[in-house]
Amino acid sequence: MVTIREEKLSDALAREALLDEAYGADRFAKTSERLREGRQPAAGLALVAVHHGRLVGTVRLWSVTAGPARAALLLGPLAVHPEHRNRGIGATLMRRVIARARLAGHRAILLVGDAAYYERFGFTDASTGELWMPGHFQRERLLALELRSGALAGARGLIAATGQLEPKPDLNRLIAGIGGGARSASARRAA
Repeated sequence: MVTIREEKLSDALAREALLDEAYGADRFAKTSERLREGRQPAAGLALVAVHHGRLVGTVRLWSVTAGPARAALLLGPLAVHPEHRNRGIGATLMRRVIARARLAGHRAILLVGDAAYYERFGFTDASTGELWMPGHFQRERLLALELRSGALAGARGLIAATGQLEPKPDLNRLIAGIGGGARSASARRAA
């Protein structure tokens, strides 16, 4: 049985391994990645699928603007482990994250993806013609879903990241922790 739940910090390594397997190293070169770098996913909008304790699917939404001062979310990446594809896990993740975004009051979700797959969830390119990404992207793959009617009416301009920044580690604490551990070990050996 597959369980869908919010992503936890402890899921990070398994999520990254899944994304590496699903997309390869090229995933870091994608324009969408520029909008996610150094940011946290939107609160409550990072979900995982777990099967017998193993992470087999992931989807995340990120806070962006769809042109100046027009809040939206960016979906991605959506990934399902190759051994678990064609079982409805990706569709379930999509439906759940869309429902959560709607309940949280978000107005629109953007993504760069395959229209044939995402149209079943209501995504189209009808309102993305005047939007662009910060780098190379395939125009026909820029899709949107309005969670509130008219949310992207007249949207024009650059899609830009607005989400909360990832916390930076305190280098002084890291150095003190490493140095303190080394001194303790030296002190123990000397004793």
